Amino acid sequence: MDRKAFSESLTKDGFPEAVVVKREANTEMDVHAHPFEAKALILEGEMHIRADETEQVYKVGDVFHLPANKPHAERYGPNGVTYLVGRK
Repeated sequence: MDRKAFSESLTKDGFPEAVVVKREANTEMDVHAHPFEAKALILEGEMHIRADETEQVYKVGDVFHLPANKPHAERYGPNGVTYLVGRK
């Protein structure tokens, strides 16, 4: 998905304006949860998200969607990751 189409889908789904997030290479966040729903488009690099017993890799052009309060862990690739995220 491209940035324009993603931004349009966020608006359609009632998300406020998205923000760009950057994470350093080869770092991770242990299991945590957010009090908001998050929908993001990977712009650069890659990100691994582990939720329940499943780990998914997201690369440039991929979209991930996490419901509010969903426990998950994050790991960032060798070049880090930059993503555009809407939160509500």
